[in-house]
Amino acid sequence: MNDQKLWLQHYPEEIPAELEYSREPLQNYLKQSAAKFPQKSAIHFMGKELSYKEVYESALKFARYLKNLGISKGDRVAIMLPNTPQSVIAYFGSLMAGAIVVQTNPLYMERELEYQMKDSEAKVILTLDILYPRAAKVKPHTSLQHIIVTAIKDYLPFPKNLIYPFIQKKQYGLVVTVEHEGSQHLFTEIMKMGVPEEVEVDIDVEQDLALLQYTGGTTGSPKGVMLTHKNLVANAEMCSVWLYKDKEKGHNILGILPFFHVFGMTTVMIFSIMEGHKMTLLPKFDVLTTLKTIQKQKPTLFPGAPTMYIALLNYPDLHRFDVSSITACISGSAPLPVEVQEKFEKLTGGKLVEGYGLTETSPVTHSNFLWDRPRIKGSIGVPWPDTDAAILSMETGEQLGPNEIGELGVKGPQVMKGYWNRPEETEQVFKDGWLLTGDIGYYDDKGYFYIVDRKKDMIIAGGFNIYPREIEEVLYEHEAVLEAVVAGIPDPYRGETVKAYVVLKEGKQLTEEDMNDFARKHLAAYKVPRIYEFRDELPKTAVGKILRRALVDEEKKKIDDRKNA
Repeated sequence: MNDQKLWLQHYPEEIPAELEYSREPLQNYLKQSAAKFPQKSAIHFMGKELSYKEVYESALKFARYLKNLGISKGDRVAIMLPNTPQSVIAYFGSLMAGAIVVQTNPLYMERELEYQMKDSEAKVILTLDILYPRAAKVKPHTSLQHIIVTAIKDYLPFPKNLIYPFIQKKQYGLVVTVEHEGSQHLFTEIMKMGVPEEVEVDIDVEQDLALLQYTGGTTGSPKGVMLTHKNLVANAEMCSVWLYKDKEKGHNILGILPFFHVFGMTTVMIFSIMEGHKMTLLPKFDVLTTLKTIQKQKPTLFPGAPTMYIALLNYPDLHRFDVSSITACISGSAPLPVEVQEKFEKLTGGKLVEGYGLTETSPVTHSNFLWDRPRIKGSIGVPWPDTDAAILSMETGEQLGPNEIGELGVKGPQVMKGYWNRPEETEQVFKDGWLLTGDIGYYDDKGYFYIVDRKKDMIIAGGFNIYPREIEEVLYEHEAVLEAVVAGIPDPYRGETVKAYVVLKEGKQLTEEDMNDFARKHLAAYKVPRIYEFRDELPKTAVGKILRRALVDEEKKKIDDRKNA
């Protein structure tokens, strides 16, 4: 253990170093908040308000319906939705039924969706009407037995619910009609049920899983991170004490970070339900819609990614909007530029600080203090309560001292149980009780931590984690491609952008457009390379391994040369 824990000397008295954690399973927090605040607004969604009582009763209906479909404790239920009331209802309803939630990115194409459904062996998937064809196509090749379908319009107020299908048809060019029969089920029909009794499920909060959250693998396929009820409850309770101001007033939390990403799921959805706060949900990030929503709904907390804050700051008509309701923002997913931090704080009058975490840690392990303490520029802050952190030598594994660079290791109640059906890979990331993060960093003599590089080749573009190997495998499937390597190159807006370096087979010709069309058929849009460079050969080691790092260094040198020209 790290006996010194230098960071604790900076904790304000409002933040305890250790917490007493509830023994309740995660779904019980919705029941408790519904009992305490039955008529309070739990969700605002594009003009529609749902009370805590309504959300709780809807989750009970969903839980009972899952039981009627034969879902038992430990079965997996996939939720493939943007941020909508249905995503919250289904999440807690699945847990009430004793199921394990499999959060699934709605941007996934068939290849990615099929892999995740096969790996998790999910029996049920809830998805949007416009995504139904994708789910239906992969169903025969997976363990899926049932598809539950919902639509954005299902929770829109009148007259938006009537207008939206026409907007959707224009935007996506399709209208999907699904009947409530056989293995197809309509969410709206489920919600017509009478309010049932609770489903009795015995949950061991320390051992039983609440969630399979998939993360990409740098050396293979995406892995299911096993997060227990305790993991998620602990991280939300840590979040609660970190945000110690204005609790008694209650918060309105802007929910733009997607719930299919663990950062949004914990810091917006679980934290809100646990504390009885209100969530203002948006199904996707759009600058104008976000600014209008902030002005009208007056959220106080805005967890986000740097690209969101950058986009808002660069909106030409920003001065027309009042965003002064925002008191606190924790930024994650990518490094937060100091300039962005300072400009956003000046704009809102609130605080914007950088945090750090991993899918494997539910996700937050570190953050800067929001109030009452000076902020350290360039630092990810200090470990949260009950969280230990150390810098470990990459040669010996021994703990290093201040200002020595090594791999960041963490311990705490939010650390995952392991990877789903991957005991060997689980063993590789744990060393003497430390979860090895794969990130290279150091801490200073005051106990503040800094990340200097990533051990992994992971690309973070626009807040999304992107894994080169997965993209490369797709590019290699093109009949004209001889060699391909993908790297993240610096980008002033997205943090990094995806670039593919391609060597074509002799006699073959391709354009950037050809490669782009091919990639888009197999990959979610955010994974598709933005830039292609065709080369005669790629840099390699003596044994033939492509040197990705050499290509990244080339790009950085080009940028430096342009700056100095």
